[in-house]
Parts: sequence; structure tokens; C-alpha cells
Amino acid sequence: MPSDAKFALPGSPATPIQLVDPNGLEAVLAGLDGSAATWARGNGFSASLGETCVLPSLEGKIGRVLIGRGSEAARRRKRFVIGAAIAGLPEGRYELDQSSAEDTDLDQLGLGFLFSQYRFDRYRDQSASKAQLVAPSGIDVARLEAIAAGEFLTRNLINTPAQDMGPDHLETAMRSLAAQHGGKVTTVEGDDLLVQNFPMIHAVGRAAKQVPRLIEMNWGESGPLLCLVGKGVCFDTGGLNLKPGASMGLMKKDMGGAATVLGLAHMIMSLGLNLRLHVLVPAVENSVDGSAFRPGDILTARNGKTVEINNTDAEGRLVLADALALASEAKPDLMICMATLTGAARVAVGPDLAPFYTDDEGCAKTLGDAAARVNDPVWRMPFHDPYEAMIEPGIADLDNAPSGGMAGSITAALFLRRFASEVPRFIHFDIYGWQRANAPARPKGGIGQGARAILDALPEVLDL
Repeated sequence: MPSDAKFALPGSPATPIQLVDPNGLEAVLAGLDGSAATWARGNGFSASLGETCVLPSLEGKIGRVLIGRGSEAARRRKRFVIGAAIAGLPEGRYELDQSSAEDTDLDQLGLGFLFSQYRFDRYRDQSASKAQLVAPSGIDVARLEAIAAGEFLTRNLINTPAQDMGPDHLETAMRSLAAQHGGKVTTVEGDDLLVQNFPMIHAVGRAAKQVPRLIEMNWGESGPLLCLVGKGVCFDTGGLNLKPGASMGLMKKDMGGAATVLGLAHMIMSLGLNLRLHVLVPAVENSVDGSAFRPGDILTARNGKTVEINNTDAEGRLVLADALALASEAKPDLMICMATLTGAARVAVGPDLAPFYTDDEGCAKTLGDAAARVNDPVWRMPFHDPYEAMIEPGIADLDNAPSGGMAGSITAALFLRRFASEVPRFIHFDIYGWQRANAPARPKGGIGQGARAILDALPEVLDL
């Protein structure tokens, strides 16, 4: 599986790529020699978004490539198209004619090219892109390559089926990441979770063959404290409230929050941000056997709150609650939780938007602005206080699955907020983590959501 993607080093000759706006198409064609213009017209080149036209040289080789910029509306609707078009060119070295790239977001072009190099080939050989792109001048090559490597890590982790990505495999991946960057990992697992007061992580994962665990990584010696908490449910059967088969098919991705957190952690550590990083991943499988936790059980969380279990398929918020309670004890400057938590979030905003919750207006604005800059779409959802009563069952402090089926993403977020009450700046993401069909630079399968927006927002939020 690919672990990173790179730009070509400058130096050797490279074929020029000329970006063409539809409104300027005739002027571009008029500037070509007669045969090249005839070739472009004969191939029906119209400069639509991502459309390519390879112009031959007199020697019969590739002399120049035209790529359409499309309309402004088309560019708003589709991400990474031009970079993906470059990655799809025939084998060779290419270099952007930057005089044709006015008003082009070069970072997005570069990321589109890098992201398009991804192939998940662990179980099947897949042909890789053979086009090489010399990094356009003016972009931060190291930053973009670090972002791509973090995204590839996220995709690889999500795409790997649970047989090879259980709690122990997730721990191995986290230890490998820590070793790469000089971080330190500790783990609490099995019955030691009870001894060290992580009862809900233990309850959710105790029925599985691979024992549940809380994996913790620390990195950095100075700066503000950032805590990232990622849901690591490596497979979710639904427990005794067993999912139907159609709903279980994608449950290898239920550790997508953990995968996204680890991808973001890689970006942060690779770029050497001046902060202290604390990463927590409760890693479990929600399985079925005689020891599985039951509907009607009342669990006591790490912070002493009691939780009535009304659906064992609402398990992600349980394992996150213990991890958030631990994270809160360190009083981080910012705590971010990422989880593939509810189907209700998909009903609300669909698969492409990453909804987030926060009470901090400054964080919300900074994050939204960053998302727009880097084209990593997020959408703020409300911590709607009047719904607090929906998560209070009466017999216990909290209900893990309020009846009625309404506002499911909001009530889940409110549940988690009860375990982050000591942290002044808390952000919760309810992501999907999956690309449903092939798209430019985003093949069908696991996908990172929100990480690039967070990375771009961190300097302002944490005053780095």
C-alpha cells in the first residue's frame, strides 16, 4: 500500500502543461502552430474542466498538454479535477506553464495530483499513475507531501478489513506512527481497563476475541496542548441489537475517526508544529457472545456518570466518553473528537460534508474559514441545549440511545459534551469517512474528512 506521494524534482526536461480557460480557448489555439491547433480542434477540445488534449511534437512525442480549467461554477462543484487529470496523463515528466495558471489554486492542483497517486493494493495489484509532476513554484512542497501522506494513512487504515485491522492492528499502526516521529505510546487493555477506570471501553469490547484497549500517544515538549480523540470501533456488529446485513457491510470503517485522527497526527508531527500532542484511541470490536453488554444495563463511566443502555448499537459514544473523560483531566487547550458516529449526520448533510459541533464561536469561524480555504468542506451543527432532556432517561444520568429517532447526531454530540465539560474549547466531528463512488483524486473507499481544515485552522486557534 502506498504510504506517501511525491512531486518530481526539477532539473530534467519536462513536457509543458498549459491550462486553458474556455473563454480564452480561441486565443490559445491561435497561438499554437497550425498543426497543433488543427489537432486540438479535430479532437474537439473545448477546455471543459479537466479535459485534456495531448499535442504531439514534430518527432511524434508529447510536445505539450492542454488541460481545461472549465467554468468557475464547475470548479466550485468539483474538487481536485485538474490535479487528477495531470496524474492520468501518459508516463512522463510534466511541468506546469504557470503563465497559464492565473487564478488557479496551485495547492489544490498539487494535492489533487498527489491524492490521485493513491492505490489500495494490499489484496490486489493495481496499476499506479506513472505521470510525474514537477512541483509548481510557490507551493510548500513539504507541507503538501505531508498532508498527502497523512491522507494515505487514513485511507489505508479504513480500507483494511477488520480481519487485518482489529484493535491490536490499530495499536501496531499507532506505535509505528509514534516511532516514525519520536512519540511515545502506552496502552491499557483487557481487564486492566477496569482496574484503571475505563469501564465503558471494557464493556463495549469485552465480547470480542481481540481484547479492548485504550491506546495513548504523546508527542512534543512545548507549546499548547492539543488532544485528539478518535473512535476506534474496528468492527461494529451492533452487539445484541444486531445490525441487519445491509447495515453491517461497511462497518470496517467504524474506526474512521481513529484513522482520521492518526492521519492528522502524522501531518502535525511531520510539519513539526510547536504544540504538545495527546492522541487517544479507544479500540474495540462490538461483538456478540455471552459476555456482551445488554440493553437495559446501566454502566458507570470514568467520570462517575451512569449510562442506561437502550441500544447496544450506540456504542461509539460509550467508548469515546471514557477517553474524553481522561483527556479532560489534562485540561487541554483544545480537544477534538472525531467519530463515524451516527447515520443521522448523513441524513442531515450527506456523505461529503463533515458536520462539527462546538460552543466556541471563535473556533467555529476559524475552522469554517480554513475549510473554505483548503476545500475540505465542513458544516457547523448546533449543540441545541433544549434537547438535553432527550438524553436523560430518569433511571440513570444519561441515555445512550434516546427513543424517537429525531436529532440523532445532535443528541449524540450532547452526550459526548457531558464528558468534555471541563474543556473550554471542544470540537466534535461526526464524519462519514467513506467515498461512495470514484471521484477525482478520491477513489471509492476510505477517505479523510476535516483533517486538512483542522490543520489549517490550528495556528490561529492555538496561536502557534
